[in-house]
Amino acid sequence: MFELNPLANPDALWQHILMLVVAAILGYIIGYVTGNSVITELEDQLNRLETDLEYCNNQKTALKTSSNSIRESFSGIPVATEKVQHDDLKIIEGIGPKIESILKGAGIHSFYQLSQKTPDQISAILANSDSRFQVHDPSTWPRQAELASKGNWDELKAWQDLLNGGREE
Repeated sequence: MFELNPLANPDALWQHILMLVVAAILGYIIGYVTGNSVITELEDQLNRLETDLEYCNNQKTALKTSSNSIRESFSGIPVATEKVQHDDLKIIEGIGPKIESILKGAGIHSFYQLSQKTPDQISAILANSDSRFQVHDPSTWPRQAELASKGNWDELKAWQDLLNGGREE
């Protein structure tokens, strides 16, 4: 039949070489087709990214232009620099050191800033930071912060004596 032993058949060596050449050609064709599809996908992705970059650069230019026109319209008007007051938010019943650091990380540094937030906004800040802080009830925190920002310490203390962990009972 078909003998592939090169020692038994002198033509077997050429058969082996022929099979290797055919395998190499098939491998090259398969690699070429596969490589072209990957290259096409990468070129499409590159085109999308270049389009996105061009859009972002156009938006950046537009924003610079609008900010320059706004700056020019307000030049000559003195700008007041507001110094943000940093209060000890742990004075509020229900706020500990961890929650204070979360609130300060969210830009709430004073009693006044805390008093301007709704309990839902405060809950969202806590939920976005860590799931273990979702159990805290900030429903009284804005009112407590309002009393503290106005300096009504006696009224705040009397109300906090009625609270349990910042919650009304």
